[in-house]
Amino acid sequence: MNDLSPVEQKFVLHWGEMSARWGINRTVAQVHALLFLAPEPLNAEAIQQKLGVARSNVSTSLRELQGWGIVKLIHLPGDRRDHFETKKDVWELFRCVLDERKKREVDPTLAVLRECLEEASKDEATSQYSEDRLRDLHDFFDTTSKWYTQFRTWPISAVTKLARLGDRALKLLKIGD
Repeated sequence: MNDLSPVEQKFVLHWGEMSARWGINRTVAQVHALLFLAPEPLNAEAIQQKLGVARSNVSTSLRELQGWGIVKLIHLPGDRRDHFETKKDVWELFRCVLDERKKREVDPTLAVLRECLEEASKDEATSQYSEDRLRDLHDFFDTTSKWYTQFRTWPISAVTKLARLGDRALKLLKIGD
């Protein structure tokens, strides 16, 4: 990894490894990590050189990251090349990833669970036990999805305060011991 310090290399490599465990292409994640650490927007050629990957892989990765809404294309005065930057606010970055995962994973799962429940109510071959399990799963996804939709509108300052409360939130809500 050209022109990266040992610490930067360690982070970029780790980000790629972690993301691969989450089902995200390693190079996509490494491009994101590089852009996250870059103080200025980078063009595709600079990304290619710094990561030592094929240009086509960089282009594919940038399109994927733009699709997630966490990288945007910008133009710099006096330079005709496309440059790219990622969100620097980690809370906003996290929100974008959650939004996309909800759209790609939770929403389709909810739709299938609704269909299964509707079909199960008319299908004598489906056991009551299976129908109850599907309803529990549907209710969980529906509740957490609605909660996230509300939570998504909170200002980041409120989210960070809540996150920092930790177990004290239970005391404030008078839940638990």
